[in-house]
Amino acid sequence: MSEVLMLSPRRINEMQPNPRPGDRCVLVIFGAAGDLTKRLLVPALRNLRRAGLLPEEFAVIGVSRRGMDNGTFRRDLGLGVCKSADEAADDWLAERIYHLQGKLNDPAAYENLNKLLAVTGEAHRIGRNYLFYLATPAQMFATIVKRLGEAGLVREEKGHWRRVIIEKPFGADLPSAQALNRDILGVLTESQVYRIDHYLGKETVQNILVFRFANGLFEPLWNRNHIDHVQITVAESLDVERRGRFYDATGALRNMVPNHLFQLLTLTAMEPPTCFDAERCVPRRPKY
Repeated sequence: MSEVLMLSPRRINEMQPNPRPGDRCVLVIFGAAGDLTKRLLVPALRNLRRAGLLPEEFAVIGVSRRGMDNGTFRRDLGLGVCKSADEAADDWLAERIYHLQGKLNDPAAYENLNKLLAVTGEAHRIGRNYLFYLATPAQMFATIVKRLGEAGLVREEKGHWRRVIIEKPFGADLPSAQALNRDILGVLTESQVYRIDHYLGKETVQNILVFRFANGLFEPLWNRNHIDHVQITVAESLDVERRGRFYDATGALRNMVPNHLFQLLTLTAMEPPTCFDAERCVPRRPKY
């Protein structure tokens, strides 16, 4: 999903000329009442639906502390509120979105989630493929993964997969990131984990490498001999909204600079990649 967050259906089809719908699955969003779900995840799902990349056997379960029924949750996400060009996609999604109230550190919440997964999977003929998206404060990542493991929800079975998507920030510094990684890999295998930053899915960001390396006009000039300085501007008009608790703990600097903006700087200044395969491109440790 990180590759299609915020991309238009046209752009998705350009990236995949012969798109194939993804595997049937239930997407479980922890922290579903937060800003990320409404502003990024639901539009991403809408675009995937319009591009034909979501299977018919698909459902979403949003987990949050707020007490609300399915109808209220759908309206809170902006589904079924207004008529637009996305009306068909909105209606399709609304029929498949459910809400579960629960505290993220409470084992009972995961027991209830297990029951709802079974009911939802049967209702939409999905089976037991589960994709867990952690749209929560970073301090809850290890706890959620631990609870999922204790509830048996990430144990892969024959013919069924389980994946966990972890949003940024991944730790507050190197030691905390390493500790978080150890906690996660104590429950999951590396192939089950996707560490993402939604900025990397923005269409403009995805076009930087093409603009740099596939453009005969700019590629020869994109170096220190011809560029005086680089300025990256975050022209964001949103205020804190309902994210006060998050900003009190994290701060605007840590929320934006070490991840979003440094990644943009990296894409602007990096050397041409030698390959695009994640396994082959892991750098080897030098022998001294």
